[in-house]
Amino acid sequence: MHYLSVLALACACLASPAAAEVVETSGDHFVTRDEAIVKAAPRATWLALISPGNWWDDDHTWSGEAANMSITPQGGGCFCERIPEVETPTSVGLAGSAQHMTVVLARPETVLRMRGGLGPLQSEPVDGVLTITLQPDKASGGTKIVWEYVVGGTMRFPVERISKAVDGVMSQQLAHLADKLGRAEISAASSPSATSDDATPALAPTEVKDADEVAAELDKMGRKDD
Repeated sequence: MHYLSVLALACACLASPAAAEVVETSGDHFVTRDEAIVKAAPRATWLALISPGNWWDDDHTWSGEAANMSITPQGGGCFCERIPEVETPTSVGLAGSAQHMTVVLARPETVLRMRGGLGPLQSEPVDGVLTITLQPDKASGGTKIVWEYVVGGTMRFPVERISKAVDGVMSQQLAHLADKLGRAEISAASSPSATSDDATPALAPTEVKDADEVAAELDKMGRKDD
């Protein structure tokens, strides 16, 4: 499965002002930010968050199955994926693995922070920091999840294009987690975003345009090493 082609598909399906929040870009960095409010309490939300095999999208894995994904929620822990062996009539398969990110901060029920380049960014000399904060939402009685991914450094992809595609994928994963936990109704009291020491103040989202063009360009990039 080619990760870039999947990214292009996700961009085409999800790129819209409502779904995509690329809040900041420059020549060598971008920031994506998404949020959701779920019915579950912070503890239940945390326990679901650190079990990505139960909600991550199969299409955004190297192995093709989200069940192979895991997070060890401690400093230095791994957001990893097992790539099972594939047996054939003529050869014995060998298992592999992928390290998607490394945990740098785990505060149960509050914040999970990890470093690493997801998907095609893994092949680039960039650094990414994914911060996921959990806050009790008084209006709904559930939990507000804020999901921010900051990427910086040299990359061979045009920032304006890859940032929109990556945000589409991030939005999709958060949507899967929120659906699993049950979405809560968003009231006026839940917006604008509350901030904490571990959360970044909300910035105005950049409207995403030309989704088909973005998808086609990313797919073209992906075919370079097929």
